Amino acid sequence: MSGTATANHRCVARAPHGDAARTEFVTDRDVLAGVAHDAAFVQGAASALVTPHDETGVAAALRGAAHVLPVGAQSSLTGGATPMGEAVLSLARFTRIDLLENGVRVGAGVHLRDLQAALAGANRYFPPVPAYDGAQVGGAVSTNAAGPATFKYGTVRGWVQAITVMLAGGDVLDLERGQCLASQDGHFEVVTSRGTLHVPVPTYIMPNVAKCSAGYFAQPGMDLLDLFVGAEGTLGVITEVTLGTVTPAPKVAVAFVPCRSEAQAFALTRALREEAFLARAGDELGLDVSAVEYLDARSLDLVREDGADRRVHVALPPGARALLLVQFELHDKHATQMNDDLANALLGEADDGPVARLVRLLVRFDLVDHAEIAPPDDARRRMALLALREAVPDAVNTRVCRAQLEGRGVAKVGVDMIVPFERLEEATNAYRSAFESRGLDHAIWGHLSDGNLHPNVLARTPGEVEAARNAVLVLGEVIMALGGCPLAEHGVGRNLTKQELLRRMYGDAAIYQMRLVKRALDPDGKLAPGNIFTQT
Repeated sequence: MSGTATANHRCVARAPHGDAARTEFVTDRDVLAGVAHDAAFVQGAASALVTPHDETGVAAALRGAAHVLPVGAQSSLTGGATPMGEAVLSLARFTRIDLLENGVRVGAGVHLRDLQAALAGANRYFPPVPAYDGAQVGGAVSTNAAGPATFKYGTVRGWVQAITVMLAGGDVLDLERGQCLASQDGHFEVVTSRGTLHVPVPTYIMPNVAKCSAGYFAQPGMDLLDLFVGAEGTLGVITEVTLGTVTPAPKVAVAFVPCRSEAQAFALTRALREEAFLARAGDELGLDVSAVEYLDARSLDLVREDGADRRVHVALPPGARALLLVQFELHDKHATQMNDDLANALLGEADDGPVARLVRLLVRFDLVDHAEIAPPDDARRRMALLALREAVPDAVNTRVCRAQLEGRGVAKVGVDMIVPFERLEEATNAYRSAFESRGLDHAIWGHLSDGNLHPNVLARTPGEVEAARNAVLVLGEVIMALGGCPLAEHGVGRNLTKQELLRRMYGDAAIYQMRLVKRALDPDGKLAPGNIFTQT
């Protein structure tokens, strides 16, 4: 941490580094049109675009605009990266990558796929990457992103070792985990060039689930660093992050498993989770499952309609009503001999090991005939199989865009909710009941292994959009009653339905506490106004 800490809850900011070069505010209409929306497909408008090279450029952007929206790849699904009149601050030029002994220091503008490529050269890996690896590091940290491998590795928060963040006034904090913790009475002191900021720690209780991207992090004795992780750009501009990595990089195989019913898919996933827990407990022959991705029957219809299955040369059997994509990790020995182990397992002659255990499960559930396993050394095939999962949100987005171009007044309505796995079937039944009772076409896919699914409505009219939003609010109450969180991994953003879910989740008093945090660190409301909660 920069400066001298006089108390554990006190930190000292520094001046920005850089060459003080002139920062350009681009106002060309065509350029601004390119940053006018994010992946939520809500049309916005930017007053300017600023793409600084260094910290002094970021500070100049903050001085030069009344309101600033920091963005990464604008892959947000919540409207959180859609400008509504602000100057857009792009961190795209912050692309430094430095390998460290126990991690990697990386600029906020680095795309996750580029980070993984750089790490691969050193036989390292960053596990909690969301399904969309085109996102940028700053955005992933700002939303506490997660993805398929949360089941084994958790969310981005647990891998953040340090951050550099610029406050709205232009001061910079270099925060290392464990160096600035909340006081016993629940506050931080941040010393800046404009005085000492007294930042309160919220007192609401966060849900005990694998993922939660729902407003500001809160915990007694919490780390100041964690306040910025998941804050969606509202408290500061993250410019650099130090992340933990796994060494050596795991050798991952992917199993493609068509199922005859949703119940069968859930039952197999339950068995896979049990096998994974045995492996993590020290069974070297265990089946170390890191992720189980799920596509329901309607999702498979979309895959077939758009030809995604044919593009990756997989055969979806006519009777398939669900699909599992199982990622599991292998030690060197089992990775090297996987094909032999697979052949022997199918003959019932394999020695005990992860592949043999997977095959035994597939036989037990009568699913072996149409299953396929792509080994760790066949990256092309593994990526082809996993592309089926991404084909579903792509199909939904295509249909939403088409309806918007046709002027039908349709918007995307998606759900990002998580429950403890043992309550997942109840949650899924609730999703279906809520949508079917309103006559809404919908598809469900997502991270089955950690209880986080993404039901999406394929609305055809504005009336159906409104009905879908009402259903989402009802579902939020159901999910909370099941011990879950209605805002799992995409954040809140400017989506009014998600903001209402946040309010119902914590209550009005908690939203007020969040506003106090915002007011302490950004008293003028300069950063990402309207994200998480409406500006007052």
